[in-house]
Amino acid sequence: MISPGQIAFDIDGVFANTMALFLELARRDFGINHVRYEDMTHYFLEECLDIEPEIIKGVIKKILEGDFEGELRPIEDSVEVLSEIAQKGPLLFVTARPILSPIKAWVDKMLPQPPFPIEVIATGTFEAKADVLKARGIDYFVEDYLDICFMLDEQNISPIVFHQPWNRFPHPFHEVASWGEIRDLMRLHAS
Repeated sequence: MISPGQIAFDIDGVFANTMALFLELARRDFGINHVRYEDMTHYFLEECLDIEPEIIKGVIKKILEGDFEGELRPIEDSVEVLSEIAQKGPLLFVTARPILSPIKAWVDKMLPQPPFPIEVIATGTFEAKADVLKARGIDYFVEDYLDICFMLDEQNISPIVFHQPWNRFPHPFHEVASWGEIRDLMRLHAS
């Protein structure tokens, strides 16, 4: 059983359905209609999508800066489960995003005023996540990027892989396919 103080979460691809927003912006702003969510088989989209790299970078930049029209939606059931966690202890999100304010405002909008604090840390690099987690005494981290999972494992932080099309490669880590499975790992429904 994992308690709230032992676990932290990535945001993009775990809490925020960032890739669905990517597809929405690519369709609307660039007329790209041939790409599906399931086509995103690598974390770095240039490696798997038939889209000009400049367009991919432009859409990602808009998302990271919060400079887009549209809605960044949460992954199904994430708001409910994270709200349950925030009723029992503090929440920590650690993202490699370089700019904190747009994603922090989004998290605050999705999880307004729980009894326990919510902290969002933007490291600016993938590699810096482990240092933040170790400094906070975190034992488990829910992540969608397999390379980070391997890095965390080397630092004695147990990664939990959040199932996505871009992480369908062999790995030795615990995996969840839904926020219901995260709820079960934490036994939030038990008193």
